[in-house]
Amino acid sequence: MKKVITRFAPSPTGVLHIGSVRTALYAWLYARQHKGSFILRIEDTDKERSKKEYEDNIIDGLAWLGLVHDEFYRQSERGHIYKKHLKDLVSRGTAYISKEEIKEEGQHAEVIRFKNPNKVVTFRDEARGDITFDTTELGDFVIAKDFESPLYHFAVVVDDFEMGVTHIIRGDDGISNTPRQILIQEALGAPRPVYAHLPMILAPDRSKLSKRHGALAVTEYRQEGYLPAAILNFVALMGWNPGNDQEIISLDEMIKLFSLEKLQKAGAVFNIDKLKWLNKHYLKNLSINEARETILKYMPVDLKEKAEANNELFVKIVPTIIDRIATFGEVASLATEGEFTYFFIDPEYSKNDLAGKDEQSFEDIAKHLDKVVNMLNSIDAQHFTAEVIKTALWDYATEAGRGRVLWPMRFALSGRSKSPDPFILSEILGKEIALRRITHAIKLVTA
Repeated sequence: MKKVITRFAPSPTGVLHIGSVRTALYAWLYARQHKGSFILRIEDTDKERSKKEYEDNIIDGLAWLGLVHDEFYRQSERGHIYKKHLKDLVSRGTAYISKEEIKEEGQHAEVIRFKNPNKVVTFRDEARGDITFDTTELGDFVIAKDFESPLYHFAVVVDDFEMGVTHIIRGDDGISNTPRQILIQEALGAPRPVYAHLPMILAPDRSKLSKRHGALAVTEYRQEGYLPAAILNFVALMGWNPGNDQEIISLDEMIKLFSLEKLQKAGAVFNIDKLKWLNKHYLKNLSINEARETILKYMPVDLKEKAEANNELFVKIVPTIIDRIATFGEVASLATEGEFTYFFIDPEYSKNDLAGKDEQSFEDIAKHLDKVVNMLNSIDAQHFTAEVIKTALWDYATEAGRGRVLWPMRFALSGRSKSPDPFILSEILGKEIALRRITHAIKLVTA
């Protein structure tokens, strides 16, 4: 069998978006599965709209996702190849130079047109089956402005031919381009590649996907704190099914399971909640050190300094933070709301806050917290874990009323109505700090 060669061929006229990532991923998976090659080809023949910053964005985005290419090309560096093939077609009469009127300027210019054989073209699409076009309606179409300036259809066909591309996986907006490209292939004597056109990714209301619904640049998802594994898992399942109900799927598993036959025909709906759910799964699989390093990047400077100065304490906080977030970007907003400050600084609050919904008397609060202090004192510092603390307090809290015991305890530790449970807080803070904060609460209500 011929070596499988796939390509991802973006134009550097915009940033790398989620839909383009799916196209690149499927082409990359197919090449890897068949031990073939994956080409990244920058189609920058549109000199006015092509920008180096967009090319860099595309290359960086793919590298961050781990979709490493085997070969790299820029169309702007391949002009001599296109010129050779254009001259060959013209010399054989398959293409010809035509004078065209430029209406805006009232002048004439020469273009190169392809001589259409006016035939019916049928091609096999791996996602949609056989597709037939009558090319007569296309007329003799322009393939170059001149010998130095090939247009999209011609440059693409020449590149795929010269690079030995065997499989073209792209969005279904490319279907209408295929008949022209097949005619050019046949004129060049190029073999016909296998085609697979992917359905559109739709917004939740099944309209065209827009920025409002998630059509963001990959760099924006990166900045918001999504992980590459979550992005890849998410886009893989938007248009392809592994043949089971599996929702968590690694890149290695994708390589084994991917097939063009299982591409879906219907448009896939973008679901941001699903992406967040997947990201949360991958967050929880990070090592403590990986999570710690990334959380620090998203923390405000003042809190970051406190975390780095109290690293032992911060390491214990990391699992609690991971449990609270779906993306690392949420760390910044939680920090701004004071969600983590109390770990590093004793909280300030009024004694009325300790009463909670039960609105129990200060005398009762003091009594319950005294009991908590006595029980915590009985636990050895080396065994001061959430599980041991809960076991020690649970029977008393159940008998006296969990809300009446655990609410003032938690508030004394965090100074917040929403925080991890008091057992986890006590373990993170450690015996000395936990006792100090609860003792302070007792003094506050008995003053």
